[in-house]
Amino acid sequence: MSLLDSLGSLLGSSSQQQGGGQAQLLAVAMEFINNQPGGLNGLIQKFQQGGLGDVVQSWVSNGENQAVSPDQLHNALGSDVVSGLAQKVGMQPDQVSGLLAQVLPHVINAGTPNGEVPAGGQINAESVLGTLGGLASLFGGGNKQA
Repeated sequence: MSLLDSLGSLLGSSSQQQGGGQAQLLAVAMEFINNQPGGLNGLIQKFQQGGLGDVVQSWVSNGENQAVSPDQLHNALGSDVVSGLAQKVGMQPDQVSGLLAQVLPHVINAGTPNGEVPAGGQINAESVLGTLGGLASLFGGGNKQA
């Protein structure tokens, strides 16, 4: 599944059955970020400890987002976390890792619009969803650059 398909499903432009688990994963991912000790700062620390500090910093900053592989993401978060998220959304852990690798950079980027982690490390779900709604247009015919 492409990033476009994932975002389209998350934003409800695909069938409810197909997008339901992915939309739930997005909600669970945002909840997961905000429930980390330290919120987004805590998640950033996990990535730094997993050797992905530069990658996650690219998501926070206003520059281009660096890609992360599902395996890198799985290693940074840990099997227990990925399995727990998978169980919450009714998906396989490898599916969750793959979708999170595609979506998490955009979620964190949207949650840090000024290139800084918000006070308290909490991302605003409404602003993230609004930004991701704008992102869908980037992939749906128009080739605008962010």
